[in-house]
Amino acid sequence: MHERHTIPIQLRAAREAFSTWDGFLAFGFGSGLLPRAPGTWGTLLAVPLFLLLRAMPPFAFWLCLTAAFALGVWLVQRVGRRLGVADYGGIVWDEIVGFWLALAVAPRGWLWLLAGFALFRFFDIIKPWPVNMVESRIEGGLGVMLDDVLAGLYTLILLAGAEHVLGV
Repeated sequence: MHERHTIPIQLRAAREAFSTWDGFLAFGFGSGLLPRAPGTWGTLLAVPLFLLLRAMPPFAFWLCLTAAFALGVWLVQRVGRRLGVADYGGIVWDEIVGFWLALAVAPRGWLWLLAGFALFRFFDIIKPWPVNMVESRIEGGLGVMLDDVLAGLYTLILLAGAEHVLGV
């Protein structure tokens, strides 16, 4: 019998997260292994990383975000294939990148950060159209990454609209 079928998924995931560099990144440095709501834990990890990225000049920020997305397509597909689960919940690199996009143009401040966090988690969980379509129709790492990027884009649009309306 193949090893994938004899070892529980949680143990295989932990092994991936802590024995391979790509698994370590895909599992958000282990944050995706935390019990209950791994996507929320991954998004929480994204907050301090975003604050570091935001300190960069805009061109460097967008370059890093694009590179993180491209890396993520490859990363989550590779790790998902080894796990035998294409979109395992503990793989949170997609949440990290989606959240960075969500706050890319938001004003600075904890209120905006909290609003972005709440909106991003909301859109990532409910998966409104076309997020739900992307998740169900695009396979592999691209589909896994795109649904969170779309949730991030919805959040970015709402935050930009709120900033415009509030005149901040």
